Amino acid sequence: MVSKGSQSKDVNPSRVILVDDDDMFREALRNNLKDAGLDVLAFGDSRVALEHLKVDRSATLALLDWKMPAMSGIELLRKMREAEIDVPVVFLTVLGEPFYEETALADGAVDFIDKSRTFTIIQKRIEMILARGREDGGGTLDSGGEPLSIGHLELNPVSCRAVWKGRQVDLTVAEFAVVEHLARNAGQDVRYRDLYNAVRGPGFAAGFGSEGYRANVRSFVKRIRQKFRDLDDTFECIENYPGFGYRWSSNGPPV
Repeated sequence: MVSKGSQSKDVNPSRVILVDDDDMFREALRNNLKDAGLDVLAFGDSRVALEHLKVDRSATLALLDWKMPAMSGIELLRKMREAEIDVPVVFLTVLGEPFYEETALADGAVDFIDKSRTFTIIQKRIEMILARGREDGGGTLDSGGEPLSIGHLELNPVSCRAVWKGRQVDLTVAEFAVVEHLARNAGQDVRYRDLYNAVRGPGFAAGFGSEGYRANVRSFVKRIRQKFRDLDDTFECIENYPGFGYRWSSNGPPV
């Protein structure tokens, strides 16, 4: 159930598009996000939302439900990308199986949040995504991370941009968080749980059972490796420590 969290007013509030066919949930979340200082435009029909997004591209973030009658959230995301609408997308859904999360992230969503979480948690997640998506000087929120250069890798946490051998790697926000956590702990073995915490926050449950998050981390790493190898087929910096996690191995120390 959504409950009101602390208010955080902004002089120039970010515009959020909320698409959910559950009238009660949609209105409750819209009101809570507005109370938190965000400019929210809500839609109960994904088709109407898509037509709006084609005309008005001022949105900073889109929050989508997955299961909707006319057009599902994942279909909406795909049609947005086909129309070159590149607003970051977050899924708010009750579907907790790894398949849905993996599919959403593979199609470019930046986060996948259980809609039954408290409003405080949802709001913090949204604020983090908005902060990490801003360029330097673009807003009042700050991710707090310092730029990092290690070997051939360069990371800018403010813009969530990764560069490998001078070429930008097309990572989602979640994938960037995994790479950044590994790179800042280069040469050290990082647990599956710690990598998942870097993306979802401490204690977030995923998949089935207490170890369900491991499959999600493996999927993240598989996609990340492929994106680096698309640019450089010799890329081998992410090493697996079976049963424990992963490490970043590079030819140079952090500077």
